[in-house]
Amino acid sequence: MVSKKSRSKVRVNKHRKLRNRFSGTSECPRLAVFRSNNHMYAQIIDDTVGNTLVAASTLQKDVKANLEKTNDVAAAAYLGKVIAEKAIEKGIKDVVFDRGGFIYQGKVQALADAAREAGLNF
Repeated sequence: MVSKKSRSKVRVNKHRKLRNRFSGTSECPRLAVFRSNNHMYAQIIDDTVGNTLVAASTLQKDVKANLEKTNDVAAAAYLGKVIAEKAIEKGIKDVVFDRGGFIYQGKVQALADAAREAGLNF
C-alpha cells in the first residue's frame, strides 16, 4: 500500500533543504515568505544575528484596508510592493529570496515580481 505524505510535511522538508543552501547576512538579508490559506506574510531577516529587519503581512490594518481579499494574487502583489517600500526606507536594496518551500507560481511569484518592480534586487 502506498502512503502519501501530507503537503505541509513536504513543504517543510523542501524549506529545510532550501535553508541549507543560503542564509541572510547584514549585507544581503533574506526575504522569507509564508502563505496560509487566508493571509500572506513577508519578512526580511538577518540570519547572522537572528533579527527581523522589516515585516509586512495582509493582517496589518494599513495593508488590509487597501485590499478586497487577503488571499489572492492581487493581495500578494500589493504585499510585495509594501515590503519592498519598507525595505528601501531602511536602506535594504539586495535580498535573498526564500520561497519557504512553496512552489514559485501564483501568489509567491506575484509577491516576488512586485518586490522586484518596487526596487528590491534578487
